[in-house]
Amino acid sequence: QVQLVESGGGLVQAGGSLRLSCAASGSISINVMGWFRQAPGKQRELVAGIRSGSSSYYADFAKGRFTISRDNAKNTVYLQMNSLKPEDTAVYYCAAGPRGGWPPDNYGMDYWGKGTLVTVSS
Repeated sequence: QVQLVESGGGLVQAGGSLRLSCAASGSISINVMGWFRQAPGKQRELVAGIRSGSSSYYADFAKGRFTISRDNAKNTVYLQMNSLKPEDTAVYYCAAGPRGGWPPDNYGMDYWGKGTLVTVSS
């Protein structure tokens, strides 16, 4: 049983930064964690993923702008987003993949948070 709770979403101006947090509760730490996002009319897509050994994976649009990290002691994963653009506006979801599938995808993740809205204004 794993529960994921996101925080840090909100309104930010274009060019600004935002850091999302995802706290995972459970008896066992999760090997693979990921961030996904979904904008209206679009399919949910992977933003970034990270494994327990700190190996990371990024979608093309996230490379150079976003950074995923984790604090295993706190069972928390973070997504630092810099140089935000209006196109980044979406609901961002935290997901956990205890089976260890890599890279993360929409179907391989077993647990999902409720999502947090990120709105980037121009």
